[in-house]
Amino acid sequence: MASCDPKFDLEQAFRKGIAAAISEDAAKTDPQIKFSGDPTHGDYQCNAALSIARAIKGNPRDVAEKILAATPLSALGTAEIAGPGFINIKLAQSALQTMLDRVDMDDLGIEPAPLPHAIVVDLCGVNVAKQMHVGHLRSTILGDVVARLHERLGRKVFRENHLGDWGLPIAMTMSALRRQKRDLKSLTLADLNHAYRAAQLEAATDTAGLEAARTRDAGPHRVIELETQQESAISAEQDAKSTLLKLQSGDVATVAAWQKLIDVTMADVLEIASVLGVRLTNEHSRGESFYRDKLAPTVQSFIDHGLAQEDQGALIVRIAEQERPLIIRKADGGFLYATTDLAAVHYRVAQLHAGEIIYVVDARQRDHFRDVFNAIHLIGWNKLADGTQCKLSHLAFGSVLGTDKKPLKTRSGELFTLKALLDEAIQRGTDQVKLRATQTDSPTQGTTDHEIAAIGRAVGIAAVKYADLSGDPIKDYVFDLDRMIAFEGDTGPYIQYAHARIASLISKSDAADSAISNSAWKFDHPAERALVLAILSFPATIKSAADLGSPQRVCAALHELANCYATFYQACPVLKAPDESTRLARLRLSLLTKRVLAQGLSLLGMDSPNRM
Repeated sequence: MASCDPKFDLEQAFRKGIAAAISEDAAKTDPQIKFSGDPTHGDYQCNAALSIARAIKGNPRDVAEKILAATPLSALGTAEIAGPGFINIKLAQSALQTMLDRVDMDDLGIEPAPLPHAIVVDLCGVNVAKQMHVGHLRSTILGDVVARLHERLGRKVFRENHLGDWGLPIAMTMSALRRQKRDLKSLTLADLNHAYRAAQLEAATDTAGLEAARTRDAGPHRVIELETQQESAISAEQDAKSTLLKLQSGDVATVAAWQKLIDVTMADVLEIASVLGVRLTNEHSRGESFYRDKLAPTVQSFIDHGLAQEDQGALIVRIAEQERPLIIRKADGGFLYATTDLAAVHYRVAQLHAGEIIYVVDARQRDHFRDVFNAIHLIGWNKLADGTQCKLSHLAFGSVLGTDKKPLKTRSGELFTLKALLDEAIQRGTDQVKLRATQTDSPTQGTTDHEIAAIGRAVGIAAVKYADLSGDPIKDYVFDLDRMIAFEGDTGPYIQYAHARIASLISKSDAADSAISNSAWKFDHPAERALVLAILSFPATIKSAADLGSPQRVCAALHELANCYATFYQACPVLKAPDESTRLARLRLSLLTKRVLAQGLSLLGMDSPNRM
């Protein structure tokens, strides 16, 4: 099947030319094919001659002439040398037409690139009895898009929501609810969240404060107050430990109550995932409880391999060239998050046959995952049965900030719940659509309230997701709904508006689908040519975004495509083209642009409305 990637074809051609003109070793280096900075000089530029000349101590222009003479470019286009050794390349119309034909197919030129082993994407990671807050936004949508990109390339992907559903904090919440004689059947997640926080405070001891009150003669009333508080906290903690023992032993009533907490939590999580357009179900949720029977065997395996040693009663794994060890069992015999993560990796490699595991978790966990990955390599649990090594990676992300550049919180100082934030975004999006619907020339004039609400919802969610996905995930970003909802600039609604604009144009054309699809390609204007090059870059962008875990590449490609179409729309009349063949050719180019925009938005988990 023919290639639809000009950059790839040029790289292949110039590698052959460099090998023939210079050496095979020189051909292994990057031929440095880039978009031309000035379209009047060509479509692409090859800058390899300058770096090769430095390496062989030659004249850059002479090296460029030798490379160009040996490069098989005839089918792709023409080239000439400029300046000290730049090679400017202009692609042939026939080559571009052939590539466009390849993209203008059902798969948009995105060829499957399946891998022999599955990919696991660890995303979301909510805790039972706690509401999702803005901090969960990034893990959830970044993980979903990474999974979508790999799925689009035909790869088997396991989404894994590592649910925090086990341990003392959950038991504390359960015992607190029992003491309060709460009816679990009527509980909401807000109730559970309140109970969770109250249980934490109730079991908080203040041994240091009590000792200080006694030694500093704070007075009998203060000492009694602190003693009562201490006794109550110890009692609450003991009650929680008793509840945990019942849970661990499989007590029917306790397990049923625990399951109710999970059900209430997941109902809220799945509702938010649905609003966000994230593919997440109960089937994707494998909690810490799933690994509870695997923790002792995990520790024993490290002992058996001679990798664990005792240190002040705890069991640790020492990692070469690292001062800090990894603790895998506490002195009291309890396990840690690291133990669970080790067991999870072992399961995902051995049972899910994962060739890659991607943890979409915030950057503050970087050291934790580095330690876990190092321990996995030490014990050899990263190796599959066929000898393949599983790639372990941490896709880290920064914080969501308010306009004050501090972590986004409500006026009362609480973290924003994710639901409240999304409700606000949807309302803002709906307000914008309503405002535009009042304009006499608006495509949405006369639409029903139900239709406006659906468009507003799509706009609001796209605004939130695009703002997150379009930047470098490791960087913090400012959550500013006024900017994010805008129909202009580098925003999600801008991409959606470009799609809707084209849909409206094609609808007004009244041209038959067959007439558009069978028309011959024509792109004589520079704006048409720029649009063609933007379209042709899309398939390669999808593959690189998947391979590098980089959703921002998709956002950048869509923004560039929307910009190129805006320029094309202004410079090249479509419905009022000078002749019918040009009109149909421009409609075909418009339709292909619309399809690419829709595909890109879908991969980002966003809707592509036909009216806005």
